[in-house]
Amino acid sequence: MARSPGVELQVGERVVRISNPDRVYFPAIGATKLDLVEYYLAVGPGILNALRERPSMLHRFPTGVSGDKVHQKRVPAGAPPWLETVRVEFPRYGLHADELCVTELASVIWAVQMSTVEFHPWNSRRAEVEKPDEWRIDLDPMPACPQGTVRRVAGLVHEVLDELGAVGWPKTSGGKGVHVYVRIKASFGFGDVRRAALAFAREVERRAPGSVTTTWWRKDRDPAALFLDYNQNARDHTMAAAYSVRGLPDARVSTPVTWEEVDVVEPGDCTIASVPRRFAELGDLHAGIDGAVFAIDELLEWADRDERAGAADPGLPDAEG
Repeated sequence: MARSPGVELQVGERVVRISNPDRVYFPAIGATKLDLVEYYLAVGPGILNALRERPSMLHRFPTGVSGDKVHQKRVPAGAPPWLETVRVEFPRYGLHADELCVTELASVIWAVQMSTVEFHPWNSRRAEVEKPDEWRIDLDPMPACPQGTVRRVAGLVHEVLDELGAVGWPKTSGGKGVHVYVRIKASFGFGDVRRAALAFAREVERRAPGSVTTTWWRKDRDPAALFLDYNQNARDHTMAAAYSVRGLPDARVSTPVTWEEVDVVEPGDCTIASVPRRFAELGDLHAGIDGAVFAIDELLEWADRDERAGAADPGLPDAEG
């Protein structure tokens, strides 16, 4: 297939060249690489708010989402000199990676030019890489889990957060699940934030027995249950950012929603075709997240209580490398 001529785009103070802009990335809707670029430009303030100053892993699809996916931690040689990075260490293996650190929209568009579809940021920032400032609650339905259970448990998550005095910021996962982010004080390491997340998940599990599981091994879970994935808060575990497109044929987007919308939004409602209009009308629904900071001390007390009662830690999956 012949390559289409490249185009040059002015993105803030930078000029970013997009090669092969007509390559179809999303076959179900015929959306191209340039369509993907235009989507990220349309939601620019939102994706910047989600990625700013965070080490970010890139999910690249060099031939479109029907082809192979590349998980890229390291910014490749030959990146433009203005592109910013942050070094993260992997002591277990004696390795490090200079990961993309988004500080301007041109960085996002450069990554799309490099065939990035999904952006997966750390839950910490460059200034304090080892101290997360974001607690992530991942409602991950098992294959036979009905959407009604996802919505009901999301409401329960909201209820428990309210009792704690924490503000949760929900978004669609881009699949059948829901993500809820909570801004936290960057006072603890990944181990403590994960312990807090596990204690919260166990409390939700106690309130919804049979519907929610914290069982780590997938083979041991009820296929109709909803898994609360506390390990998304482990070091070097990442999730698709708010406003990140997902590598699915219909170009779904992990989209911020209101708590009221959690009860009605369908997985396929939010795509690169619909979200720009929504963003133009509503703005970034996560724009206020930095102004609602929660201290996890009470959750750590819950963790201590559970451990004294004999609750075993299911173990930490390996993500370094």
